[in-house]
Amino acid sequence: MREIMLVGLSSLDIWALVRIVFAVALMVYIDPSLSEERQLKRKLRDMETRERAEEGTLGRDETGKGYIELDFFNLFWIFVVASVLGLVIETIYHMVVVDPGVYQDRTGMLWGPFSPIYGVGAVLMTVALNRFHKANFIVIFLVSAVIGGAFEYLVSWFLQFAFGIVAWDYTGTFLSIGGRTNGMFMSMWGVLGCVWVKLILPRLLKLVNMIPWKWRYSLTTVCAALMIFDAGMTLLSLDCWYQRVAGDPIQNAVEQFMADHYDNEFMEHHFQSMSIDPSNSTRTS
Repeated sequence: MREIMLVGLSSLDIWALVRIVFAVALMVYIDPSLSEERQLKRKLRDMETRERAEEGTLGRDETGKGYIELDFFNLFWIFVVASVLGLVIETIYHMVVVDPGVYQDRTGMLWGPFSPIYGVGAVLMTVALNRFHKANFIVIFLVSAVIGGAFEYLVSWFLQFAFGIVAWDYTGTFLSIGGRTNGMFMSMWGVLGCVWVKLILPRLLKLVNMIPWKWRYSLTTVCAALMIFDAGMTLLSLDCWYQRVAGDPIQNAVEQFMADHYDNEFMEHHFQSMSIDPSNSTRTS
């Protein structure tokens, strides 16, 4: 107002507008009545959260359009549980069907019993099928098969052209699509989708609701940070593994650390289902 009185409205610049907005926001924030209203709303929200947690309905979609709320909390724990469950199923399948009696480490992360392809797949299917949880099995099966097959193809393509890694090859099998996915595994994705939506997801929601409501957000934040760190270190270890196989010299302390703690022998033993060949990648250096 002072500047307008002194030099007129035409000279009012953006910084004056910023100061006005900041002043208004500050007044709103420090206003006692508004602050009390925010505290009251927060207490009411906490009470509602506690009641829904005690009833076991926390995380359900209250609008009725979908089965669950597609928030970070729900999707993160879906990813974690599916990553572990998928690893167990794949390990058992390999021991019983692919190579009877032979155990193979099928983990996809540097640390922990996680196979992230199943975790991400479960998240994608949950998002895609959330509004179809009451649909018949045929619809769920077809959507899950397409989503699972497409995701499996994309992951295989990324690993090969980014790191020269072939994690699976279905060439010559029924309905093989470039060896990256096939009819059998797409059907398995379809069956898993039906089982996931109809049986596992409702029970998973009850299991997640067992986390004390006061801890749920802090615990999720800590676990999510650890999972992101694990994923980052996994990608870094794969990248350093690729460079060593390609014959590239170690250039910094990070690469030296990875070579000392996660050398080629460790990587081959830990990621037993993967084979790496730099000639398969599209890197120029």
